[in-house]
Amino acid sequence: MENKKPIVVGIGELLWDVLPTGKRAGGAPINFVYHATQMGAEGYAISAVGNDLSGTEIVQELEKNHISNSLGTVEYPTGSVMVELKEGIPTYTIIEGVAWDHIPLTQESIDLIKRADAICFGTLALRSQASKETILSLLSYAREDALRFFDINIRQSYYSKELIETLLHKANVFKINDEELVLLRDMCKLEGSDDEVCRQILQMYNLKYLVLTAGCAFSSIYTADEVSTIPTPRVEVADTVGAGDSFSGAFVYSVLTGKSLREAHQTAVETAAFVCTQEGAWPSYPNKD
Repeated sequence: MENKKPIVVGIGELLWDVLPTGKRAGGAPINFVYHATQMGAEGYAISAVGNDLSGTEIVQELEKNHISNSLGTVEYPTGSVMVELKEGIPTYTIIEGVAWDHIPLTQESIDLIKRADAICFGTLALRSQASKETILSLLSYAREDALRFFDINIRQSYYSKELIETLLHKANVFKINDEELVLLRDMCKLEGSDDEVCRQILQMYNLKYLVLTAGCAFSSIYTADEVSTIPTPRVEVADTVGAGDSFSGAFVYSVLTGKSLREAHQTAVETAAFVCTQEGAWPSYPNKD
């Protein structure tokens, strides 16, 4: 893997985050790809856009940031999310009935998944039956050795125990934050400390990595043999939009390019800290370090 760019794919929501300062491209799986691409990966987005100006503009945004794509153009509006910020912390109002609820299954996207070294997906894009069928079908084509990165990404009411368990069986990397862990603990009747629950989930689903983030406190990454825990750096926060996705993209890129667990974790922590100092999910990187 050290001799070629890893191929990193995000499947799911592609949308405009409508912030108080204006609209910015986003969507968790595509944010993941943006950050992995900034670090040196060959990045791809699988999603859908509308036949509208917003769709044209977001495709231009992908191209400007060197993200290739396999996008369906559908007769629904390009996705958008209203983002409110309170002391830099976002709350989201997610518009329904949009393009990424209707992601088509194409031979192009199947071929892309077969080549991917890492694939990112979450619960949100499976809120509609059409995109759910497409995403689950695409994941069935993933290589056995590919990193299949499930970021639970709980939003509004767009999740269920059944959906989470279905995606966990498709994944070999699972990312969850401390608030989502509380929800999952109750939903699945898991007992013990947070550390014990994380180890249970890792074992239950035969995961390569489990990533637990705890906001401004710390993050931990578990494997079957070791755990890495790093305190969250103190920074001047502009907003935290996309910070978790930047952590994920940086971690996966680092693992794919041969870094140790600790090195990959440190890179992820530093990348997320940088993104918190910038506005929006896709800030410009000052350099590749």
